Amino acid sequence: MQCAYFNAAVCRSCVWLPVPYATQLAQKAQSAATQLAAFTALVWLPPVPSAEQGFRNKAKMVVSGSSRAPKLGILDARGQGVDLTQCGLYPKALSAAFEPIKRMITRLALTPYEIAARRGELKYVLITHSAADNSLMVRLVLRSTARVSAIQADWLNLVADLPQIAVLSVNIQPVHQAILEGETELILSPRETLTMVLNGLPFYLRPRSFFQTNTAVAAQLYATARDWVAELAPRDLWDLFCGVGGFALHCAPYVSGEVTGIEVSAEAIASAQQSAAELGLTQARFRALTADDFVATVAKLPALVVVNPPRRGLGTELCRFLHDAAADQSRPLRWMIYSSCNPESLARDLAAMPSFTPIRAQLFDLFPHTAHSEVLVLLERKRTGKGIPQGRPD
Repeated sequence: MQCAYFNAAVCRSCVWLPVPYATQLAQKAQSAATQLAAFTALVWLPPVPSAEQGFRNKAKMVVSGSSRAPKLGILDARGQGVDLTQCGLYPKALSAAFEPIKRMITRLALTPYEIAARRGELKYVLITHSAADNSLMVRLVLRSTARVSAIQADWLNLVADLPQIAVLSVNIQPVHQAILEGETELILSPRETLTMVLNGLPFYLRPRSFFQTNTAVAAQLYATARDWVAELAPRDLWDLFCGVGGFALHCAPYVSGEVTGIEVSAEAIASAQQSAAELGLTQARFRALTADDFVATVAKLPALVVVNPPRRGLGTELCRFLHDAAADQSRPLRWMIYSSCNPESLARDLAAMPSFTPIRAQLFDLFPHTAHSEVLVLLERKRTGKGIPQGRPD
């Protein structure tokens, strides 16, 4: 992939861009294998590649310049705005939204926020694209509510200029810090959710919902976990850090008993519940609380736990709980599927849970041209002389 921004040294976010993509993938696979080298029973499946360009389903753009000539992109080392609207990571349908949004900024005289002067209103424009119906969610991060009514009154003008828009919201972030968004979200459009479809399953994104940035590779990630769960056929399953329910909803048809999804975001849980209801997955339950709080109160363990924590990993307490639960051979927990965006914290967590043996792993390249990757690992409770069962666990 060639990038004029990278070649001109105005944006170096894709630090591995000069490296041939096949080499990038091989290096990531080798790095992950090195991090997990202590686990000698681990079998690595071939890494799953990404498209080299047009793969991002979201754009997070700093707003700079002026209301008459806004720039959407990043700030350079001097704090000056760099327009990145021609970035090759975005699909054409997403890139096509930038100019209509600039016209709206000019039409409404929305002044970009100046960090040094601490003045202005509009801080960020956040756009998410759904390939399922080519629709868009647009979020404007503002310093205050002063211009919200004007933005809402302009809705029909924006729709006329950007027919693909499905959801428009304003996030209020009054703090003078490098924090992307605040606690207040105001939805200004008739629709409140953007529909993403992975492997035929609908996921309803609300403005603050987390969703993987690479739709095509995320679909393969969830499908792989689904296939592993189908192979194991567990009676019940927990999906911790479930987000909008990606793993839980994919795996639920292959679980005979209850599926429980846990996520701290109530907004994400509402999305997961909506998807489960539409799919008729009556055995799937979703709750909004932290994973630590959940495991502190439950009495019954599942046969299989799926975990998908943030970059920092599971944490000491949750690792200890899962290790102890698997160490007791009289308890039902036999399997874990760990999806990690940080092989370093993954290796640390696996070492902290020695009652499990990692037996299978695969790398998914959600983040081309960077050192980041997603690794999916299947772990089995340590036992003697038995491998993966062909039928349902006892």
